[in-house]
Amino acid sequence: MRKDKTTENYSAHINKEEKEQLKGRITHSIFRYQRFKRRVRYGFGAAASVLLIASSGFYLYNSVYNPTSIESYVKTTSSKVDAGSSTEVTLILDNETNINVDQDNTNIKYSNTGSKVQIGSLKEVDQVTEKNNEIVYNTLIVPYGRRSQIELSDGSKVWLNSGSKLVYPVIFKGKKREVYLEGEGIFEVAHNKKQPFIVKAENHEIEVLGTVFNVSNYLDDGNISTTLKSGSVEIHYVEDSFFGQKQALKIAPGTQSVYAKNAKRISARMVDVENYFSWRRGVFIFKSDDLKHIMKRLSRYYNVDIVINNVELENQTFSGYLDLKEDVEHVVKIIKETTDFEYTNQNENQIIIN
Repeated sequence: MRKDKTTENYSAHINKEEKEQLKGRITHSIFRYQRFKRRVRYGFGAAASVLLIASSGFYLYNSVYNPTSIESYVKTTSSKVDAGSSTEVTLILDNETNINVDQDNTNIKYSNTGSKVQIGSLKEVDQVTEKNNEIVYNTLIVPYGRRSQIELSDGSKVWLNSGSKLVYPVIFKGKKREVYLEGEGIFEVAHNKKQPFIVKAENHEIEVLGTVFNVSNYLDDGNISTTLKSGSVEIHYVEDSFFGQKQALKIAPGTQSVYAKNAKRISARMVDVENYFSWRRGVFIFKSDDLKHIMKRLSRYYNVDIVINNVELENQTFSGYLDLKEDVEHVVKIIKETTDFEYTNQNENQIIIN
């Protein structure tokens, strides 16, 4: 190999000290360059990691919180359950037409096409099932003091307790049958393996194929409870974690799941399911339930404000059957026979317990 002449001549003219200085400058330059490359790599790695975390968070957030069309509809409509706004069961067609069901027979039934609605025993109305190529939703509002039964277009039946709202499509299309519940309802779902039935609430949904179960989701309660009588259900819920991921829990007949809304935690226990279905036939069944809970249920059922002015009394427990065909004062008298308290009627819509 031929030595470069220019380099050879330059090397001959520099002394040993100059060579050491030159070597030091070259070494320092190489070190600075390598350090720069490490910084660049680290910078890009950190940026990529942040981007990955942000992207993962964005994906998880959207996978959990991306609402379905029925949830979007619920959030954008103004129809809410208000015990004081009406004393009649109200059917709202496509968020436009309100129909008051002011008779004793509050049963509502849809045709299998969803285009015809039988209201009570005296009225039938026609409606469109789609508008601008989008599904039409109806809303059934049951005020405090009333109950109602509805048969949806797929044949599923729902019994709604007082102070409840059910939002549903007039005809079920797509891969799922989705409804949205506030309040309390008993569901008897028509079996369709290819189209699961889903009851939705905020951060919570119950998926079934064909079964009988009760869901209680009142806005002023801290829990959502699902009580299974027959069949099987899978509850999907948002857990209390950094990303709020969805989890699932399957329950068997005779089991009740309780989802804490604020803590975003769920638990399950075995219960006597009849206690949660008896209101459908006009009976409350209690087993070691505290008086505060009992009076809250009676207040909703009769649309009467019941106030307990004693904390110790609120926590006293009661077991037994209450016939709800009687008026509220008669029912309170029955409880009074087993529990030491006095009550007064402030007016027609309020009872004070001392």
